[in-house]
Amino acid sequence: MSEKPIVENRRARHDYHFVERVEAGVQLVGTEVKSLRAGQANLQRAYGEIRAGEAWLVGAHIAEYGHGNLANHDPDRPRKLLLKRREIDSLQGKVREKGLTLVPTRLYFKSGKVKVELALARGKETHDKRRDIAKRDAQREMERAVKGRH
Repeated sequence: MSEKPIVENRRARHDYHFVERVEAGVQLVGTEVKSLRAGQANLQRAYGEIRAGEAWLVGAHIAEYGHGNLANHDPDRPRKLLLKRREIDSLQGKVREKGLTLVPTRLYFKSGKVKVELALARGKETHDKRRDIAKRDAQREMERAVKGRH
């Protein structure tokens, strides 16, 4: 099964600790798929939400298709996520009980279908973010030092 990446939410890795990941289909209209094939998407402000027993992707921006007509889609509309009932119930329970958030981490094509990877995530504190940055910088320095020796 080949996966073709569309967009990745790299900011989410900085802001959240990921607990669990789930793959979901996304219900789209034709011009949205064409726009995604051109790579015109943004997940920066997006989040997952469960309302009335259905999962939704809210805040994801899929730009209007350039060659579309009057029937072009609304770029910021909520999009229904395609999950099985027990997956939705499980996610809803974890979000409600443990205070977790549903964060979309990436959007990709899998076997011609658009999929979103949702992560159950817990927000990071400021000191956690600083520690991660310091760890990453130290790792870079070590790699530079090793590379400089050779």
